[in-house]
Amino acid sequence: MTYITAKKSCARALFLIELISRNAAFLPQMIGVSPPGGVYTHIVGTDIVRTGEDDFFVLEDNARTPSGVSYMLENRETMLQMFPELFSQIKVQPVSDYPKNLRRSLAACAPAHCEGKPTVAVLTPGIHNSAYFEHSFLANQMGVELVEGHDLRVVDGHIAMRTTEGYKVIDVLYRRVDDEYLDPLNFKPESMLGVPGIMHVYRAGNITIANAPGTGIADDKAIYSYMPEIIEFYTGEKAILKNVQTFRCSEADSLKYVLDYLADLVVKEVHGSGGYGMLVGPAANKNELKNFAAKLRKNPSNYMAQPTLSLSTVPIFAKKGLAPRHVDLRPFVLVAPDGMNITPGGLTRVALKDGSLVVNSSQGGGTKDTWVLED
Repeated sequence: MTYITAKKSCARALFLIELISRNAAFLPQMIGVSPPGGVYTHIVGTDIVRTGEDDFFVLEDNARTPSGVSYMLENRETMLQMFPELFSQIKVQPVSDYPKNLRRSLAACAPAHCEGKPTVAVLTPGIHNSAYFEHSFLANQMGVELVEGHDLRVVDGHIAMRTTEGYKVIDVLYRRVDDEYLDPLNFKPESMLGVPGIMHVYRAGNITIANAPGTGIADDKAIYSYMPEIIEFYTGEKAILKNVQTFRCSEADSLKYVLDYLADLVVKEVHGSGGYGMLVGPAANKNELKNFAAKLRKNPSNYMAQPTLSLSTVPIFAKKGLAPRHVDLRPFVLVAPDGMNITPGGLTRVALKDGSLVVNSSQGGGTKDTWVLED
């Protein structure tokens, strides 16, 4: 019995190693790197759904470059202007401190050799990026520079930005550029969005990159399915919030189950985001189910599946009046060496189409202000 148990444990460990090492988000360049302050995920957004009065589940994690916080701030600003009397009667915790807390959290993660007040900047791919508004908004709210790759260069082993007074060293870079475009010397050589040599500076400990390159591993929807076990392993406690049941299509038994019950499941790409590349079984026709089944058989490791949940709804004002629409919630967490800061609010995403379960803004979803009341 001991031999069989050990053999199973060894096989499981080998499977997990392969799951990570063959993962598209895995970066060998990060092996042996210890980021300043020991923080890898400086900003985290976790998508939570509610299926009953007291039933909450984690749908997925966002640990690369979680977006949407600007909508949270703008929604609150709009509500304050339109319904000031509500906020005078009801004690709603403010979210307006987020930019200040973000800058403080990022500055706290500056390299150890940094003297004085750390210089923080936001790296954007540019105006053609769909989230450019958020990049410029956050830079403005934090009072830091918004830069693009061509504004930066390596100077004396540091990353410096071009200014009217010459090049100025950056200590912390809040990057909104994907890993593969971050450094043409280490990743995609044709990239014009990143900074040549930034990974060498990063590995030398001379700049903080938030979030750290390679954090997409934690975003991976196959890795997500192991999070309850990972949490218990490192903390010795079970996760307070449960994960949604997840079927990893890379496993033969799970693939068979998903193919048999495809019409009842939601299937997503393990690296997908924005609601792209997914199938909502109950809303799909026979032809769509057939085509997606072929995709699953061709590349099963690229997909995972979850049961179709009965998500909670909130009212929206539609053309015919008030109507219910499905929602999820993305709270934001800031991580620094001295602890975490959980924003008392979040991004509530709304599926504007009647009956739709897809809440992503890129798929036509909307957002709502989220209130956390004071005690």
